[in-house]
Amino acid sequence: MATEVAFDVPSFINSRRTGAMQYAIVILCGLVMFLDGFDTQAISYIAPSIAKEWNLSREFLGPIFSSALTGLMVGYLLVSPLSDRFGHRKLVVISTFSFAVLTFTTIYATNVTELMVLRFVTGIALGSVIPSAIALTTEFSPSRLRATFVLAIYCGFSLGFVAAGAVAAWAIPEYGWRSMLWIGATAPVIVGILALIFLPESMDFLIRTKAQPENVWRVVRRVDRALPERGPSQFATDVAEQRSAVGSLFSSGRAAGTIVIWLVFMLNLAEFYALQSWLPSILGNVGYSLSTVALATSLTTIGGIVAAFAIGPAMDRIGPYGSLATVYLAGVLFVVFFGASIGGPEWLLHATAFCAGFCISGGQKSVIALAAIYYPTPIRSTGVGWALGIGRLGGIGGPLLLGALLAYGLSAQHILYATAVPMLLAGLLVALLGRWYGSRACRNTK
Repeated sequence: MATEVAFDVPSFINSRRTGAMQYAIVILCGLVMFLDGFDTQAISYIAPSIAKEWNLSREFLGPIFSSALTGLMVGYLLVSPLSDRFGHRKLVVISTFSFAVLTFTTIYATNVTELMVLRFVTGIALGSVIPSAIALTTEFSPSRLRATFVLAIYCGFSLGFVAAGAVAAWAIPEYGWRSMLWIGATAPVIVGILALIFLPESMDFLIRTKAQPENVWRVVRRVDRALPERGPSQFATDVAEQRSAVGSLFSSGRAAGTIVIWLVFMLNLAEFYALQSWLPSILGNVGYSLSTVALATSLTTIGGIVAAFAIGPAMDRIGPYGSLATVYLAGVLFVVFFGASIGGPEWLLHATAFCAGFCISGGQKSVIALAAIYYPTPIRSTGVGWALGIGRLGGIGGPLLLGALLAYGLSAQHILYATAVPMLLAGLLVALLGRWYGSRACRNTK
């Protein structure tokens, strides 16, 4: 009797047209990213009101900004690898509902210590869900659209930033800073319910954990309803690494690439979170109105959304390394122009804010797509999670360093000039990465 040929899942995904279920995954995972963006930026608008109500000096704002980012790092490094044991879908659902409960609890914080602890734990919940969302999106995406879809879901993060600014401008003056937390607690409940109903489990996870063939086939048929109801009894997926998932990040010639990717994440996230956390205060101190500050801050994020529609296809068609290096090096110029525009016409401030955001926020999305492409499916969640987690060291340090520069008395222009340096270093590192790995780029997308 002939031996049955195993059903090749990656080849199946690559050979099919993108269907409704795959777009639904992109939308759901984009909503998860939206929660991260909204929560991260909301605290920037909430913090000044908290400082006024609790009579806090400006130095206390830096630790408040960084507490959730510290929690994110813990979630990325310690919790997200649990998806290898329990599944991406379970982690997304449980973590999203946990985030809702913790955000609701934060409404009743009465002092800085309680606020920082709750922000830290909330960050852990968010940090545990994001790598699984990225891994699910990547796994169900055909190789020709992989970077595009990862950048697309990260548009949710940027939209969350924009929404936070728009909602804060309306809700805080009208209902107080706690209203932002009420909204931030309600949204993940809705997203969690949608994920519970519509989000599929990772086929790679089901195969590796030896799930019943009919359970795997049920997910496969959600990709293509034209397939017969009865499926094969054997499935093939990416070969799992023999050592631990974290150890696998440094095996098979990936060690140098892993280290460089971590450094780029640190530089980009330090730049991103420092500006997003302090930009409202920096521009406000110069004398701009709240509406101007909110628009300029939002435009840095809108620039990142627009970037996704350009950088994602460029990474898929031209190559990930050259595309991303170009974005970072262009960002050096735009950040300098942004600093020079302070004190000039508002239209110029807004234009340069958009261009700087195109490169900073767009670069953040793109380096995540690069990591998702770089690591194979069995260790993708761990690879992305650890890159994001190590990168959070930059995200934590960035706001603190920028706060120290403000305390030192540097002008707004000189502070922004200094923030061009991380973009230069990130661009050079990605170019170096391309030189090392460019000949085998996208090896995990085939």
